[in-house]
Amino acid sequence: MIPPPSSTGPGGPGGPGGGQGGGYGYPQPGATQAPPGPGGFPQQPQAPQGPATWTATIGPDRDYFMAMMQRSGPEAAGLNLPAYSPEQQRTLTGNQLTIGRRRHSTGDTPDIDLSVPPEDPGVSHQHAVLVQQPDGSWAVVDQNSTNGTTVNGSDEPIQPFVPVPLQDGDRVHVGAWTTITIRRG
Repeated sequence: MIPPPSSTGPGGPGGPGGGQGGGYGYPQPGATQAPPGPGGFPQQPQAPQGPATWTATIGPDRDYFMAMMQRSGPEAAGLNLPAYSPEQQRTLTGNQLTIGRRRHSTGDTPDIDLSVPPEDPGVSHQHAVLVQQPDGSWAVVDQNSTNGTTVNGSDEPIQPFVPVPLQDGDRVHVGAWTTITIRRG
């Protein structure tokens, strides 16, 4: 059996019921303690919540390519989905990321460069921009591209220069076969 703190011991006058510090879970004098939470127990400090990390997975999309071929005219007849094109992963950082193809004449290279083999010929040099929103989420803005930008398999391209908010798992389609899947976390 553990004896109660004495009036001269660490518990201070009156022992644990005296409200001074030191005995049976009471704080030491000068110690700070979180206010009681549910059930009377001290609340544990919460880790600060930082901004969510967003990533983009970029790669060819067979379903999107087939839908594009059905909608396109005879000029698309010579296009073939690449036999091999590894997906790229990209962490979305900064305030915006440009999507397009490198312009060899000027050396301008977008953040997400779709001119690397296999180059998607349907992507404009300045196709679209991913823009970070004030709440940390992202939106896509078409830059008046030749072939447009669609989201989640829609038949209708988004309006040029109008931000379209993106949610976790949304798919941004550009060019003839490229899909950029946006993920949170």
